[in-house]
Amino acid sequence: MPVTLDDVRAAEKLLAGVAVRTPVEPSRALSALIGRQVVLKCENLQRAGSFKIRGAYVRIARLSAEERVHGVVAASAGNHAQGVALAASLLGTTATVFMPEGAPLPKLAATREYGARIELAGTSVESALVAAHAYAERVGAVLIHPFDHPDIVAGQGTLGLEVLEQVPDATTIVIPVGGGGLVAGVALAARAINPSIRVIGVQSERVAPYPQSLRAGRPMSVDAQRTMADGIAVSRPGDVPYEEIARYVDRVVTVTEESLSQALLMLLERAKLVVEPAGAAGVAALLEHPDVFADDPGPVVSVLSGGNIDPLLLMNVVRHGLAAAGRFLSFRVRISDRPGSLDELLRILAEMQVSVLDVVHERTGSTLAIDEVEVTLSVETRGPEHRFAVEQMLRDHGYVITYT
Repeated sequence: MPVTLDDVRAAEKLLAGVAVRTPVEPSRALSALIGRQVVLKCENLQRAGSFKIRGAYVRIARLSAEERVHGVVAASAGNHAQGVALAASLLGTTATVFMPEGAPLPKLAATREYGARIELAGTSVESALVAAHAYAERVGAVLIHPFDHPDIVAGQGTLGLEVLEQVPDATTIVIPVGGGGLVAGVALAARAINPSIRVIGVQSERVAPYPQSLRAGRPMSVDAQRTMADGIAVSRPGDVPYEEIARYVDRVVTVTEESLSQALLMLLERAKLVVEPAGAAGVAALLEHPDVFADDPGPVVSVLSGGNIDPLLLMNVVRHGLAAAGRFLSFRVRISDRPGSLDELLRILAEMQVSVLDVVHERTGSTLAIDEVEVTLSVETRGPEHRFAVEQMLRDHGYVITYT
């Protein structure tokens, strides 16, 4: 049966005192970029770091006492794992979570701290889900699917009720999309209250089954590539959310890795918000597809769906974002192995007002001549134009640049 607004309102009552009513924050930088007011819905500040507690709690709360005796099982790359673990602990049942090998360490640690038992299975959410299904059949635990169940969709839809209460004049909501539970729930709730509101879904172009599925008229799988947005890296839409998305979502766009990293960097620098790459997908869409929102008459709400990011990944993504924004340059050049050659190179960079972050001096190598040295530098520039000027200045002085 399709999920209804009444289902979402019932879920809202269940979540009273459990889910946090997360704040909304206007973004001047993004508003200036697209020429419309942009408001950020900060679900990265939700309990367990993402929206997932909403659906997980509603699903487990509606289990019978007999079902809870056998515990629950879930499969997740991290956010759903934490939502299920927290919800199970609040509702007095046990949780086993299957996570892909290579899942971020902070997500593993947090899931354990909420009381769940963790099993690693395969390298994707899909392989972990297969293992979770097998476990459920073996021991009688109830599978708490990350997106493909009406209770999950209804729980996630409560975020849509909050958005319309907090930004009643919103004309568009932009939402990251993995399996589709969040965007399905928010879209059906928002459109039931305001039929004219637009809902735009966003997927990483490296794992984007929804555009193809919507064109085909049925859920279809795609070959998944590695993406920094692991939280939305789902290669097949869920059957339950697909129906709601086909009915209520206006469009699903895709974004590049460069846009994701630039979005995360902008949120960190300008909004002072720590968001994981998947959670920043809506902002990435604003950066990459401003034309999609150019004709919006009112506020655009971008949902920041999660903030659980490994600090090491954050360092790499920030560096990636700086490079994508033309503010970071990593390159190799060969110089003469004589006193003063490195000093001359650094003097040129200093004249260009470049901040040198790292220098590696390599004297040995099978391709180096006996009188050559290879220098690898990481430098910070002020933007694309400045970066181009630095590159041109180095070439004018006879340096051959190899990018790293």
